[in-house]
Amino acid sequence: MNRTIQVILSWILVSLLCGCLGHAPLKTLNYPSPDNSSYKNLLVFLRGLGGSHRDFAREGFVDSVRQRHLPFDMSAPNSHFGYYFSETITNRLETDIILPAKAKGYEEIWLVGVSMGGFGSLMYAKDHPGKIDGIYVIAPFLGYKDMIDEITAAGGVHKWQPGKYDPNEDWERMFWHWLKQCSEGEKPMPNLYLGFGKQDDFNSAHQLLSKLLPEGHVLSIDGGHDIKTMKALWLLFLQWDLLK
Repeated sequence: MNRTIQVILSWILVSLLCGCLGHAPLKTLNYPSPDNSSYKNLLVFLRGLGGSHRDFAREGFVDSVRQRHLPFDMSAPNSHFGYYFSETITNRLETDIILPAKAKGYEEIWLVGVSMGGFGSLMYAKDHPGKIDGIYVIAPFLGYKDMIDEITAAGGVHKWQPGKYDPNEDWERMFWHWLKQCSEGEKPMPNLYLGFGKQDDFNSAHQLLSKLLPEGHVLSIDGGHDIKTMKALWLLFLQWDLLK
């Protein structure tokens, strides 16, 4: 059985056994300024399918922000697969993370999503346009091979036509149709940055997305779909000094 399918089925089983298919509020780890500075900016890390929301601290994402003295508090909700399976991820992010952050006075909010979390970040921007200031997706999952092959065979997103579809049944077509509309000015394009490894299994999808973004919004390096590459892409992004 395909490894991705195995992981997904395992998460579904765990979620069912735990009774936590994404309807409960997101449990969140918060990383405020260590010196009690009154920061007005917030980074929200969204985890991947097989990882943990604790990985952002374990793997140095949090410390790398602090070492650069960037004026951002950070949070990492446990946005596991159950929230995607139940199609509640964007509403839970809005209710549990974004609205409370704005109520606390945060003025600038960025989403940083890895793999599945990259997809979640983009879906949040689709469902709640204009609510956040920037998104950085690292090695994002953007749909399955058949959909990506269809768009590639058409000559890219601009030439591809989604046709008639039920958005409640065909989320991939709905998602790429939205990206097409954003890139063609029909809907607002979020302030989006993309990072990926050139040997990533999702590289074909990353190439499609990269062609929709402005110059200077794409980072690509040698590497696969692994934490080493993702960490390197995060550190390179920080060097761009966009988070001030």
